[in-house]
Amino acid sequence: EVGILAKSYIDQGRLIPDDIMTQLMLYELRGLDKYNWLLDGFPRTVAQAEALDKECHIDTVIDLDVPFETIKCRLTARWIHPASGRVYNLEFNPPKVQGIDDVTGEPLVQRDDDKPETVSKRLQAYDAQTKPVLEYYRKKGLLKSFSGTETNKIWPHIYAFLQTKLPDVSQKDAVIPR
Repeated sequence: EVGILAKSYIDQGRLIPDDIMTQLMLYELRGLDKYNWLLDGFPRTVAQAEALDKECHIDTVIDLDVPFETIKCRLTARWIHPASGRVYNLEFNPPKVQGIDDVTGEPLVQRDDDKPETVSKRLQAYDAQTKPVLEYYRKKGLLKSFSGTETNKIWPHIYAFLQTKLPDVSQKDAVIPR
């Protein structure tokens, strides 16, 4: 039920309100206290960060400092095959035939939240709400920033940093989303 409500905000190009997002995330994090975990895209507001800090010990926050134009280009070039979830990017992983899934020959679609106008709105909202979060964690001495425009150039620096935090994590384990 909460997920459906969250999707309605995403489809409108709006960020999910703090209380809904925090409820979703804290539910998922319960029981993970004996594991190392990495959150992507949460918290996005100071209120979310404060709620997270009350429930969990945060020891590192990574900021990927990527220009908005780079992000916008990547997202608006993303197309998916809805039935399988296969993702294509017109710039660096295009389908063999434009607009067609390589495996099934079915049409690809662009998600509503990947359309240029929606991406622009989301990036503006993200910028306004997230700068204070970065400052919040900077003041706590937890923020580490990595700047760049290409994953293959940023990732080795992030991986080396993570090795200082989690030396027992292998490269194989580090690249598999959990």
